[in-house]
Parts: sequence; C-alpha cells; structure tokens
Amino acid sequence: MKFNYRKTPRAQWHGYMGANYFVTICTKGNEPYFGIVKNEFVYLTEIGEFLQKQIEDTINIRRGEISIPCYAIMPNHIHLIVCFHNENVLEQNYDEVTSFGPQRKNLASVIRGIKSSVKKFANDNNIPFEWQGRYNDRIIRDHNEMNLISEYIENNPIKWDLKNNL
Repeated sequence: MKFNYRKTPRAQWHGYMGANYFVTICTKGNEPYFGIVKNEFVYLTEIGEFLQKQIEDTINIRRGEISIPCYAIMPNHIHLIVCFHNENVLEQNYDEVTSFGPQRKNLASVIRGIKSSVKKFANDNNIPFEWQGRYNDRIIRDHNEMNLISEYIENNPIKWDLKNNL
C-alpha cells in the first residue's frame, strides 16, 4: 500500500511549543457564524459569545503557561496572539523523525481545545456550525512584528466594516 504524505507547512527548525504566535482560525466555507460587524463593532451571536468565553477560559485554565494578549472575533474567523511562557520547552531536541514531543503544552493543543469546545457547544445546542479543517499560524519573531500584528487585529473590525460597506 502506498501512503500519500502531505508536506507539512510547519517550520522544521521550530518545536511549536514556545514563543509567540499569530493565529487565524476560519469557519468552514467562511460562514458568518460568530456575528456581524456594524459601525466598526462586532455584534456576537450566541456561538460567538461562547467562543469569547472559551478564549478567556483557555487563559485561566493554562494560567502561567500561556497568555492571549490580543484577539478579535470576526463573523467568519478569529485572530489570536498566543504567547507561551515556558522557557524550558525550547531546549528539547526535535531532530528525530518520530519525535513529536508532548502534545498538551503546544500551539496545536491550545487551538484544538478552543475548536473542540466551540463545536461541542454548537452540537449540544443544535446550532449549525463547522470549523475549517486547519488553522494558520505565524511565528512572531520580534517586538516590532508583535506591535504590527496587534494593530492589525485591533483594526480588523474597522477594515471589515469599510470593505463590506463600500
């Protein structure tokens, strides 16, 4: 049997457990499940409000391990900055092909927790909802890049409103 391996979009030189990340998670088909933007303000739906609660709960559950200093919930996607605070995780060796490292203190586990809890809430409340299969992340390399991304996230509702009301 021949396996079809996908090429990973992940940086081979980075362990994905430490540092700071800019993350975007979209809904399937870009459906506006989370709310609407009107007059540069995002009005959240029930599922959008639950998503906001999950982001805040994630910070509390993982107290000391991560922070999410900036996020925006848009009608069909969310932007987050996720910062890991455990300095020791970067010292691990990821040269072995079969070594994945612990799967509970990394970016994927944070995103998986948010996505699964929102999907469960939707199912439990008979709300039609689907996530896009993957998410986009970018390693934030320095303080200047952090500032630019924070500004982008904070201005996202304004840009959305301008784009959709022209």
